[in-house]
Amino acid sequence: MSATLELGRPKMKKETKYNFFPSDRKKVAEQIQKPILVQALKQMLLIRNFELRGEAAYQQGKVGGFYHSYMGQEAIQVGCVLACGRKHWYTTTYRCHALAALMGATPNEMMAELYGRTTGNAQGRGGSMHLYAEHMLGGYGIVGGHVPVATGAAFSVKYQNQKDLISICFMGEGAVVQGAVHESLNLAALWSLPCMYVIENNLWGMGTAVSRAVAVEPIAESMAKAYGIQSYTLNGMDFFNCYAGFQHAYREMLQTGRPVLIEAVAERFRGHSISDPAVYRTKEELQKAMEHDPILILKTTLIEMGMLTEEEFKELDKQQKELVLAAMKFAEESPWPDPIILEQGVFAPEEGGPNANR
Repeated sequence: MSATLELGRPKMKKETKYNFFPSDRKKVAEQIQKPILVQALKQMLLIRNFELRGEAAYQQGKVGGFYHSYMGQEAIQVGCVLACGRKHWYTTTYRCHALAALMGATPNEMMAELYGRTTGNAQGRGGSMHLYAEHMLGGYGIVGGHVPVATGAAFSVKYQNQKDLISICFMGEGAVVQGAVHESLNLAALWSLPCMYVIENNLWGMGTAVSRAVAVEPIAESMAKAYGIQSYTLNGMDFFNCYAGFQHAYREMLQTGRPVLIEAVAERFRGHSISDPAVYRTKEELQKAMEHDPILILKTTLIEMGMLTEEEFKELDKQQKELVLAAMKFAEESPWPDPIILEQGVFAPEEGGPNANR
């Protein structure tokens, strides 16, 4: 299915033609069925509400460091985790709040981590960019630096002959120009490592449009040929297309044991980080992108199919909002770390020890 995804892309060259994975929303919805679809909507609403309130806390000075919002991209990771399951090894970037929540981290521990409190996901040491969960190897701050970690997880899976498991690696389109990414793809293809590399193409690498930074588009379709691996392109604003594409790729990987490169095309609704005013795109371009809101698409489809009412949607949204507000209260009331524990868990030789001069 060839299509042009017209989001807020700047008019610097002709629109990229994407060969999106073929899927039918209603058929996919019937396959998944109502209870799981409603759960997916709840997850997307939780992520959206968490990001909205986390952003507000950051602007009030309650959250330190940087804050990278996932708003606008919710369909990608929700669709992936639902299609593949939580038993695999997951790795992602510093835009990690959504995946942590999907992998089992609670709103309380996530918000407390943003606030730098001892009850946080990493005891207040990681902050916004470094969240963890069972089977989630973390959020990483170095662009492309986590891709070798995910590749190593795939090697571990293959070495231990765990044929029902794979490694799943999310990265932004800005990472694909990093050497570590190409080294990883080469090694995974050479050794047939079961790693699903997912490029979340939100069209902007910080403030640089993808067309100014990446030589070939579509990215996955072009790059995969160089490494002799399969590729798929997904509409990252459409939960149903994401679910169908991830499910197909996952089943294929279980059969072949080979790596797969996926590009999910979306657009974030905020700047690179909350401190980024995003002046590189106009209000009209952003409004056009927000017309493809993944939550709106999922909600509208469920209402059209008689699986949801507007009142039920509002109640779901209210519930998720209350969860996040309660998490903010929990974070506010949680204690600060004692400075005395600052060096605990730091890997370094003791002064004067046997390894001091190595």
